[in-house]
Amino acid sequence: METCLIQPFVYSDQDLVRCVVRSQGCGTLERLSKFDKSLRSSWTEKMQQGLFRYHLGDLTTRILPGSCRFVAQLNIMRGQERRKPQDILSVQQQFDSEQFNFNKIHSHEIMFQMSKQISNESNIEPQSQVKDVISENGLEGARDRVLVVINVSPLEFGHCLFIPEPTQCMPQILTASVIQTGIESVFLSADPGFRVGFNSLGAFASVNHLHLHGYYLDWELQIESAPTEPIVPQKGFHRLVDFPSGFLFYTEGERLQETATVICQLTDFLVGRNVAHNVFLTRGCPPGKRHEPALSRSGVRIIVWPRTSCFGAKEESAFNVALCELAGHLPFKNRRDFDTITENEVKSIIQNYLLSSDEFMHLQSELCKQLQSSVV
Repeated sequence: METCLIQPFVYSDQDLVRCVVRSQGCGTLERLSKFDKSLRSSWTEKMQQGLFRYHLGDLTTRILPGSCRFVAQLNIMRGQERRKPQDILSVQQQFDSEQFNFNKIHSHEIMFQMSKQISNESNIEPQSQVKDVISENGLEGARDRVLVVINVSPLEFGHCLFIPEPTQCMPQILTASVIQTGIESVFLSADPGFRVGFNSLGAFASVNHLHLHGYYLDWELQIESAPTEPIVPQKGFHRLVDFPSGFLFYTEGERLQETATVICQLTDFLVGRNVAHNVFLTRGCPPGKRHEPALSRSGVRIIVWPRTSCFGAKEESAFNVALCELAGHLPFKNRRDFDTITENEVKSIIQNYLLSSDEFMHLQSELCKQLQSSVV
């Protein structure tokens, strides 16, 4: 059987980019990190090889008038070609090997394998010497790794999936380790437009196999600088003041493991109560009052939105409400809605999937007690 080599990507804390600068609107990136170069070049090569379901090209984009400044993009092909979501009955649903999972993808969809070099480990092979062999028809034998693969129905340039240890067959429930990988992935990019996100089951996750999304979006999002209020500041726990209400954490790269652990306590709490949720990670400003745009982005904002569950994968005609839509990035399925929709109409669609004010505040109170009593 023919085999395929997985390209390694080994990084350390020294590769994390501590500060980037956000320019107005979209613009040309002046420099690329090692991570950016690997991801962009591999993704572009695979697009040229025809491994995606459609050619992405430059997406028509407009900023909707209004205070939210929603970034609307016309992406009709994703709406048509995106994989049909699996039947989901619970946020806690177990992995099912009979359903589609990422152990069944073609090996040519893999871009590289990520692994972190810990400073006190002296026996790690140099990146150029690490090679992994997998079957051409699947991922048998792939262990203890985070695979970075293309999303064959991309929503933007560089759209990829981070899949931790795929053969362990973990369901779509966050772990502290994968949260830390997501935060570090944002820090590995020198581009303030690189975003990472997560959809839980019942929140438009289409595959029940643990994974994160990553992609580049060169347009500024309001959540990068939206004002916040402290809830449990000693745990880094804040609330977004602006629509849509969500919980926020922030880190400038210090004590990432502790930050990831606290976030995981929150998402575990939601899973335990079968509350669907979306998570979005982006470069952003420190918590507090609203910041002016075009400032440096020294840290990463991690936003968690608890929301109503969508079992049976209800579809909206304009756009589905998942991680990027809650963050203010709206991939539209059709030209009519893209051309005519207003900010108020967008907010009305999104509000249908959010908790009521009373439900949100009750959940916030419970989370306060949970995080204040926990020890990290």
